[in-house]
Amino acid sequence: MTDKTEETDQGKQDIIVTGEEQIDLDELRRRFDTEARTRILSGWEAKLVLLVAVALSLFHFYTSGFGLLLAIKQRAVHLALVLFMVYMLYPVSGKARRDTVPWYDYVLGGVAAYVVFYHVIYFNEIVMRAGLPTTMDITMGLLGILLLLEATRRVSNPVLPGIAIFFLFYCYFGRHFPSLFAHRGFNITRIINHMYMGTEGVFGTPLGVSSTFVFMFILFGSFLEQTGMGRFIIDLSMALAGGSTGGPAKVAVLSSGLMGTVSGSSVANVCTTGMFTIPLMKSVGYEPYFAGAVEAVASTGGQIMPPVMGAAAFIMAEFLGIPYIQVALAAVVPALLYYFAVMVQVHIEATRLGLRGLPREKLPKVFPLLKKKGHLLIPLGAIIYFLLAGYTPLKAAYYGIIATLIVSFLNKETRVTIPKLIEALDSGARGALGVACACGTVGIVVGTATLTGLGLRIASAIITLSGGILIVSLLLTMVACILLGAGLPTTANFIVTSTMAAPALLQLGVAPMAAYMFVLYFGIAADLSPPVALAAYAGAGIAGADPMKTGWTAIKLALAGFLVPYIYVFNPMLVLVDFEAFPFIMSIGTALLGVFLLGMGTIGFYKTRMVFWVRALAMAGALGLLVPGVRSDSIGLAVLLFVHFFQTARSKKEALMTKTA
Repeated sequence: MTDKTEETDQGKQDIIVTGEEQIDLDELRRRFDTEARTRILSGWEAKLVLLVAVALSLFHFYTSGFGLLLAIKQRAVHLALVLFMVYMLYPVSGKARRDTVPWYDYVLGGVAAYVVFYHVIYFNEIVMRAGLPTTMDITMGLLGILLLLEATRRVSNPVLPGIAIFFLFYCYFGRHFPSLFAHRGFNITRIINHMYMGTEGVFGTPLGVSSTFVFMFILFGSFLEQTGMGRFIIDLSMALAGGSTGGPAKVAVLSSGLMGTVSGSSVANVCTTGMFTIPLMKSVGYEPYFAGAVEAVASTGGQIMPPVMGAAAFIMAEFLGIPYIQVALAAVVPALLYYFAVMVQVHIEATRLGLRGLPREKLPKVFPLLKKKGHLLIPLGAIIYFLLAGYTPLKAAYYGIIATLIVSFLNKETRVTIPKLIEALDSGARGALGVACACGTVGIVVGTATLTGLGLRIASAIITLSGGILIVSLLLTMVACILLGAGLPTTANFIVTSTMAAPALLQLGVAPMAAYMFVLYFGIAADLSPPVALAAYAGAGIAGADPMKTGWTAIKLALAGFLVPYIYVFNPMLVLVDFEAFPFIMSIGTALLGVFLLGMGTIGFYKTRMVFWVRALAMAGALGLLVPGVRSDSIGLAVLLFVHFFQTARSKKEALMTKTA
């Protein structure tokens, strides 16, 4: 097997060459990651975009270190520069030219920047006439909302703008809706004033988080990437797991989980680590669809992997009104259960197929690797330290970037030179465009909830539909999250469902941390769920496998990920609610055993092939261990022991029959 990277004259382009296969990673990203469908500019247009991107990153870096502007000013500067960049980088359609910016996008980008900067230019006047908008205010608001919706359509897809438009119509035509959701309706002036002239709609909490914590952590990840952190993570994973049974698959799980501390995007994770791990998995005997599924599941879990989780986790902290470190700590056990489940299944699959690891002599050595590039772990350690020490996520990210710059000079290979510095600032700004547009647009949904009281109405509807039965409400919420995830980015999905569905769970007595974590998990799970399983399809593209088969295999591998949220709803101690040391340790122990038994059942193998009834029994026993309670745990443990001894006896019998045959 040979891997190589080629460059074209239009810019850097990654090509994987495996045997006779050739995969264009840039094209793969454009197919499955809408945020990667940018124009490829040159000359003064490229320099203009670079200048704005660097200015945006420096603005956030400066305000993070020396003090934020007033809330609406901070958010306005952030959104204005983002919208200008979107119109410069994203064409109006997939068929439009990608090598130049047409004149109308300069107009749209300039107007979009101005109508958002309007809040900064006329800040005092707007504050003085709060609640009494002028015709100019309404005109600017209408233009701002329309241009934001179009920018969001370009950077993602029409689904999120369509949802926002539906909610705007709901604000206006409220009296014509069914009685459960009806309200008196609001005129256009009131709607635009609420959505655009204050901090309830477009410039609300989601955009506030995007313009502070989220941007800085994306920028932090960009700086880490410039030091070669991605390659170091893969090498370290190879050194730790590459030689074990089914080693390449374990490398995929380990490296993708670690990469989650740098990238919050499932598809980006797949394309980053998958270009290396998927060909490796295929080379030792894994089926292509299984290799693609393993990478997709591992990469998707990166969004719930502390210490640096996806953007939605920062918004969760803001909604809950708690420090981000509490969210990160609460996510530790669920994330470990998720990755342990995937690791168990790839090990069992490797055992079933008789796959070995890679030759030890071809793998990097742990200690020489740590000696050479181990200093790259210092910024991650610094982030954890600052968060635990009580610093805000904003300050933690700020000092994390400074630490990255300093430690990069400890080795010539990792040094952040001036060109790399500019590249980090540029890629950080580009990486924030999709999140910023999604947060601004989904602010309209949140604004609708505060204007009309829709959130309480939907919560009431969910409780009515479920008959007040918690498990039914959880199932309805899960389905809503996965269906919304078919067209929404994870961040937007989380905000919509946490605004609409989470209140119902809270009314049914679910702990707030568990309720919001439940919504977060299933919003992320949408990236694996056919028919729109973007991470799985990206993995299938690299593996050269059937996308749908890869998607369903990913669902099977992530089955524990679908069960874990239910577990911590019924046993919130796993997300550190009402924490007690001994019950907490017992809960983790039984959950790990349950996940192990679940892995046997999903793969259908333990020492030898499992017959159907034993497989079904294993699945039932796994549920017993995962559900809290002494009786259920005892039943699950009994099933585990039975399966172990039964399968061991069958294995010995089969070995004896083979020997005598």
